[in-house]
Amino acid sequence: MRLITYSRHGQERVGTWIDNDRQVVDLALAAQLIDGKPPAAFSSMQALIDAGAEYWQRAKALTDGPPEKAVFSTKECTLLAPLPVPASIRDFLCFPSHLVGAARVVGERKVKAAADPEKMRSELTAAGAFDIPKGYYDFPLYYIGNRAAVFGSDVDITWPAYSSYIDYELEWAAVIGKKGAQISKENARSHIFGYTIFNDWSARDEQMKVMGGVLNLGPGQGKDFANGFGPCIVTADEIPDPYNLSMKARINGVEVSSGSTSSMHYKFEDLIVYLTRGNSLLPGELLGSGTVGGGCSIETGRAVSPDDVIELEVQGIGVLRNRVVAPHLQSKQSAGSSEEMFSNMSKVVRK
Repeated sequence: MRLITYSRHGQERVGTWIDNDRQVVDLALAAQLIDGKPPAAFSSMQALIDAGAEYWQRAKALTDGPPEKAVFSTKECTLLAPLPVPASIRDFLCFPSHLVGAARVVGERKVKAAADPEKMRSELTAAGAFDIPKGYYDFPLYYIGNRAAVFGSDVDITWPAYSSYIDYELEWAAVIGKKGAQISKENARSHIFGYTIFNDWSARDEQMKVMGGVLNLGPGQGKDFANGFGPCIVTADEIPDPYNLSMKARINGVEVSSGSTSSMHYKFEDLIVYLTRGNSLLPGELLGSGTVGGGCSIETGRAVSPDDVIELEVQGIGVLRNRVVAPHLQSKQSAGSSEEMFSNMSKVVRK
């Protein structure tokens, strides 16, 4: 199923996409028309996830044979984030190619700016500045995101006034479907309800202040203002091979990077095993993949400007589209030059 949360006539509803996403089946209305009363499971996406497999199958049956009066044109609906308030957001570093790409770009800019470029290159190479950091392969790293700052597709993302450099990040995420602790690798996939696209919006200058500081207590406000998810949640049964999907990023309709989920070193199953060593995972939690190689402006060198439209696409899921707005800026140019931002980086931005 391709599950969405949407608004129609001012009411938040849960539905499934059909007809190549051109039409929506309203699950609660479909159940009411057939059964006389809609179950609480169809009142929200979180309620549906919490309800378990019995109601997931019921939703599938309603999707396959909906009453005509429960089907609407997508054009009549306002799309919302598929899971408007996740139980939690944990974002990981699953793509080593992103680390390599970011390190290469920052390192090359340091070389270019040095009085003796070859000496600088030798020093950086000796220090491992172009390599994946030691310890990356020891265990998955993650930060906890702001679940109260979630945005869906086709809504504007406000550039925070405290930042002079924001960035998009091409990611995707697994949605947890059932509670579990000490989950084995063999059983981990059964705990995944579905998948969605994730734009991990970042205020790079604020992020670097925290992550490049003495305490390094996480990304802080560099990651606090916006998490983009959508346009839908595709249930796990619809994606039999989740680690062979193409990923693309476009700015104003022009493709700026591409990658594949096949380049994940840590799979979602690995993350589930790691997280449940001493804790339980709960329905509605989101596990982010981290940025695919080339999936942000640090790697492409194409800085984000006000009014840019960022489109992130993952094969089989769809397109997550957002426009960047900056009411505090007087022009449509980026508040900070990409050259200036990159040259001032003292450390590689790891996320």
